[in-house]
Amino acid sequence: MVRFSRPRELLAIGVALAGVASAQSIQINRDNKTIAISTTDEATAIADLAAITIGFEIFGPDSRTAYTDGATLSHGVLEALHKGGVNDKAIESSVQGVERNTDFADKDSAEQRVKREFVFRQSWEVGVAPQFAAELIRLAVAAGANKSGAIDWRFSDRKALQAKAAGNALVKAREVAARMADGLHVKLGALIYASNETPNTRLYFARPSAGTVLNTESVSVSSVLNAPPLEIRPQTIREEATVYAVFAIE
Repeated sequence: MVRFSRPRELLAIGVALAGVASAQSIQINRDNKTIAISTTDEATAIADLAAITIGFEIFGPDSRTAYTDGATLSHGVLEALHKGGVNDKAIESSVQGVERNTDFADKDSAEQRVKREFVFRQSWEVGVAPQFAAELIRLAVAAGANKSGAIDWRFSDRKALQAKAAGNALVKAREVAARMADGLHVKLGALIYASNETPNTRLYFARPSAGTVLNTESVSVSSVLNAPPLEIRPQTIREEATVYAVFAIE
């Protein structure tokens, strides 16, 4: 026969277990003799894909000039990427277009404003393995991609990481259930139900800040090619999952 602690004792146990795990709820069913727990945990992995923003902006006195110069530069940047070993399947267009320039510095002279009346912008997202990210940025910048360098770090096998996070959450659920059972002076039995039908799953990507983008308008091609690649390290990806588990008590 299973004996349950009195309400006052249950309250004391609940307070003692409040800090055992975050994002969890515990229910005890006296009729079915079960402990049900909802708990959250995570899994981590080093990013194995770098989605790099490669782009540029170029100015002109009129839209036609800005577009023509931009088209020439666009072909040059893609040619540099191809020579660097990047396949077309790894390149996706993000932004492109010409428009009137409204971003002038107060110190710009009238002559400077006339030469920069229009601006052409284009950018791509290029996916490469992390170890090639620094070299790719260097080649793109040398080709004139003066707005490049932001990286969106990703993990290719997201489902496997989600499964690992759910497994970790289930392990935590058993640990919490075992402590609860000890406090009730009962024996924890087998897992009789587990579900992630209402999961709290979130994939965390490290988003680059604006300061990550390289503005290299004043950097010469030769200086870029002669400079060593940037020191870039892949970031950690975190996947979070919530599981609902029901354990028998004896």
